[in-house]
Amino acid sequence: MKVVILAGGLGTRLAEETEIKPKPMVEIGGQPILWHIMMHYSYYGFNHFIIALGYKGEVIKKYIVDYCSLNSNLTVNLKNGDVKAHGIGKPDWVIDLVDTGISTLTGGRIKRLAPYIGNETFMLTYGDGVSNVDLRKLLLFHHTHQRYATLTAVRPNARFGYLDLEGDYVKKFSEKPEKNEVWINGGFFVLEPEVLNYIDGDTTQWERKPMESLERDGQLAAYRHVSFWQCMDTLRDKRLLEDLWQNGNAPWKIWS
Repeated sequence: MKVVILAGGLGTRLAEETEIKPKPMVEIGGQPILWHIMMHYSYYGFNHFIIALGYKGEVIKKYIVDYCSLNSNLTVNLKNGDVKAHGIGKPDWVIDLVDTGISTLTGGRIKRLAPYIGNETFMLTYGDGVSNVDLRKLLLFHHTHQRYATLTAVRPNARFGYLDLEGDYVKKFSEKPEKNEVWINGGFFVLEPEVLNYIDGDTTQWERKPMESLERDGQLAAYRHVSFWQCMDTLRDKRLLEDLWQNGNAPWKIWS
């Protein structure tokens, strides 16, 4: 099964990092968050990736092309130019790197990938979030519910204190609540090719009209994930993920 990764956005809320690289190339523990996401999928046996490129897509292309040489010991024959990589177990990945435009919105990027997706079920996620969601259980849930689209619903950590008000008085105060009370779209989709018919073109945002129409047609299911999930929208998020990794407490690192 193919895995689509949306990796073309500008990442403006992480401008400290994304001025010179796309957000999926921002590093956690010395590896781009894109690598962490791909390792997650690979752990469950999903090894064919379609990466939708846009802003500074050439940085991702170079990283993928150079991956083996950068992560291997090398023997270089300067006379004939032969390079032999050895000493590392290389991921069994097939990766389609597809330029989907600088200003194309998320829905448009998915639509542009139609020739690569083909007429089969596929997975979709964003290039800026990690989780320990069980992808096999997610896929089973999708097949069981027989809808065009399944999203992973999560409850993110609350960033601000919680106030329960009664009139002019505080009924309950919590400075650091663990989770928000609402469910949000955490990405990690399983989709049928029919969803492409819900996308008009480059100016379509996947999270708006297509998903709203799928919901209205009874074709959008939600898989509840109650364990770890974290997006990387800001420098604060990046530092949080880095701290978890460096302290050996990264819940998304389910691979050995």
